[in-house]
Amino acid sequence: MSSDPCAPRPEAGSDLSRTAPLVDLSGPSEGSDPVRCRSGEDTAPVATCAIAVMAKASTPGRCKTRLSPPLTPEEAAGLNTAFLRDIADNLISASAHANIAPVMAFAPAGSAGFFREILSTRIDLLETVAPSFGACLRFAAASLLDAGHAAVCLLNTDSPTLPAAYLMAAATALAAPGDRIVLGPSTDGGYYLVGLKHPHRRLFEDIDWSTEKVAAQTLERARELSLPVHLLPSWYDVDDLAALRLLVGEVLHGRRFRVWGSTPTPAKWTRRELTQLIAEADLAARLAAAAPESRVA
Repeated sequence: MSSDPCAPRPEAGSDLSRTAPLVDLSGPSEGSDPVRCRSGEDTAPVATCAIAVMAKASTPGRCKTRLSPPLTPEEAAGLNTAFLRDIADNLISASAHANIAPVMAFAPAGSAGFFREILSTRIDLLETVAPSFGACLRFAAASLLDAGHAAVCLLNTDSPTLPAAYLMAAATALAAPGDRIVLGPSTDGGYYLVGLKHPHRRLFEDIDWSTEKVAAQTLERARELSLPVHLLPSWYDVDDLAALRLLVGEVLHGRRFRVWGSTPTPAKWTRRELTQLIAEADLAARLAAAAPESRVA
């Protein structure tokens, strides 16, 4: 997951008014309204697992910066939009087979219009309010649990081909009795998903974000809390040149990241964006100019 700080306090008059009040880790500010997230009928408990994508609006130079170069900031922003659309479609697909509530936990403040324009109305929006990435994750988890969801998964925006089966497996594991976390490790040492049933603050403390230590440190925090861990299969983050080349091979040339197990998400929006970049911006030549790198699944 990216470690960029989350959005500042949302302004009053935001169009994100929902039905259940959420927790604001930054504290109240004068003239502002609480962030809210739709959670169903006021009188009925929400027996769902909310899966919240930790998303950033597609502003050139502010998103997918590790992909520039070989991409220009504008190209990276366009690919970010494609990723968001594919991940949203993946959540909707998974929600047809598991008790999942799809959410975009987005930044920066005031960018709700961007997300509402590109996403289905079946995706709820939650404006994040926190000064750091760890606090951002805590805010999203605490907010959605406070809204009444039985569990929460926090998902990255770097894995557009992640199998929907992994999302369903996470929700299923969290639906079982007893406290636990679910962790989907990334091949770079981070994680693409973390799921929990209670707002365990310690899970997000003393973590070296954006390093190969993130997953291992999170597992250590779980041990400190005596929490059982359900591990999902590993997957790759598209956050550097090697992973971008891997994505192109998988989406455009049928070279699957895994030759066995769950089928990757088709990622139609990402396929369309990459096809256009290769046809109109010579992306294939830019990728070929780089020295080959490998990743172990």
